[in-house]
Order: sequence, then C-alpha cells, then structure tokens
Amino acid sequence: MHGNHQKSQEDGGKAGPLLAVLDLGTNNCRLLIAAEAARGSFRVVDSFSRIVRLGEGVGMTGLLSEAALDRTIAALKICSDRIAKHKVQHVRCIATQAARLARNADVLVRRAREEAGLELDVISAEDEADLAAEGCAPLIGRKYKGALIFDIGGGSTEIIWLQKSPTGPQKKLAASVPLGVVSLAENYGAASTSRIGFDRMRADLRARFEPFAKEMGEGFDVRKNHLLGTSGTVTTLAAIALKLPRYNRTRVDGSWHETTHMLRVVERLVGHDTEALAAIGSIGPERADLMLPGCAIFTAICSLWPSPVLRVADRGLREGMLRQLSRELS
Repeated sequence: MHGNHQKSQEDGGKAGPLLAVLDLGTNNCRLLIAAEAARGSFRVVDSFSRIVRLGEGVGMTGLLSEAALDRTIAALKICSDRIAKHKVQHVRCIATQAARLARNADVLVRRAREEAGLELDVISAEDEADLAAEGCAPLIGRKYKGALIFDIGGGSTEIIWLQKSPTGPQKKLAASVPLGVVSLAENYGAASTSRIGFDRMRADLRARFEPFAKEMGEGFDVRKNHLLGTSGTVTTLAAIALKLPRYNRTRVDGSWHETTHMLRVVERLVGHDTEALAAIGSIGPERADLMLPGCAIFTAICSLWPSPVLRVADRGLREGMLRQLSRELS
C-alpha cells in the first residue's frame, strides 16, 4: 500500500474477532485491521500506511536518528488510535531491518510503548522471510509447483523458495541480503538516481544473490516455478505496466505479468531523473528517489531466476502476521 494511504470501513457483519497487525519497516509504517472471513481469507476493516523512513542514516551511524524516531512515533500514535477506535483486542506489532541494525532500537521500543501504547517486537531476518512467505503463499499459481517469493524492503531483501506439498507450501530455501531501497540509496548517494549507478547497484545485488541461485541449481525449473514479488517497488512497476493513472491495490494484487514487459518498464524508468519519476502517478514524490535502487534489485533477481512470468502481491508481512495470529487464537 502506498504513501499516506488511509481508509476506513465500518465493520459490518462480524466474522472472527478483529485482529490488528503492524509492520514497521525501514521505510514504511503499515497497519492492517481485519477479521477472518471464510477459512484463510480476511476482510479488511481499516488500514493505514505512511512513509516514515525510520532507517534514514542507520547504515552510516548505527543509530535511529531523533527526527526518524519522531516521524515514526507520530505514525504509531495514529495506528494506536485506529486500533482503539475499533476496540481490537488481538494486536501484533513488528519492526524489521532498521531496528535490527540500530544500537538504540531499545529507545524505539520504549517510546512506542510509552507514547503510543504499542508493544514492538524486533524480529529476525529469518522470521521476516517466513512471514512474507506465509502472506504470499496463496498467490502461487495453480499450474505451478512452486514460486520464488522476493520481498524488496527498505533495509533488506528476502528471497524464499516455496514448493507445494500435500501438507501445504514447504520452504526449500530462504535468504536475506541486508540491502534494500533505502540502504542502497544511501550507500550510492547521488549515483543511485543515475544510469551508471543503476548498473553498479544491479551488479552488486546480482553478486550477492548468485550463491543462492547456485545452491538452488537445476531444482528451480522456470517451467514449474514462477517469480512472486512483493514490495513497493514491484507493486509500483505493476501499476505502471497496467497503465493505471493512480495506484489501485485491487488491480495490482495477484496480477500476472510477462517478466520481459516489466523489464521494459524498468528500462523506461532508468532513463528518467527523480523529478520525472515523481510526476508518475503511481510513484509520486515520496518514492521517486528510491525507485531506481528498487529496480536494480528487481532486475538482479530476474537475471538470476529468468522466469517468463511474474505474479505481483500487494501483501506480505502483515498478511502473514494475520494468519499466524488467527492460528494462535483458534
């Protein structure tokens, strides 16, 4: 979900109890309040997303800055108010790579508790990959044996190879690379918005993912497995590929794309400067400077796992958390 996206629907006929899940990433703070509807599916009652850039500068200093903490706590207070408004009893809040890296993550956890009344759990990269896989697993195509799920975050990128089995999707391989759109943008500085910088970022990411591609070897047959991407980068590329004037989750989530078409979209974007990217409806000014780093990660993954088709998920950690929370309550 994108930018200051906020929506609220009154809770109609009750199904399961209301659940609230919050994912505080390096770039975004996202809340989802939902009730389990049919088995395994959820009806969204309220959602909120704001770009807070919690991880700004953390790669250089090892610390969450005061400004980033203040922006984040302001967003967490809004989330807390929404949780209270809907009288949600079952709440889970996680923080990911920026909090994992920061020596002062305890300050974030304390302030979240004292100022927003939220208990933040800083999760491991492995737990993050598992949640992303659980959230996206329902989108593995019916005629495929499995999928390579990739989640391009602000501070890290997770890849998870899931294969279908009679007992449900099995994890064959999971890996996390501690580079995402924010950390790449900071590491490369002004170059991260140029063609030369893009090529260097893509080569860097390809080198980091190559050992995992080698480990999977012939097992990952692109006729039987497809790519399944989740994150702002991939959903934005899908919106542009679908020629949407503005971002529309309903059109993007679960959409299928030819990988070559998505790579052509990337080629077009690499030719634009940040100002031109900001003018594209589904990118906007808040995402513009992070678009090329995200595209570099995306193209590196496509080059190592050359699946002809790609499915896009506007879901991930929060949906995985909903499924886990629902299981714990049943």
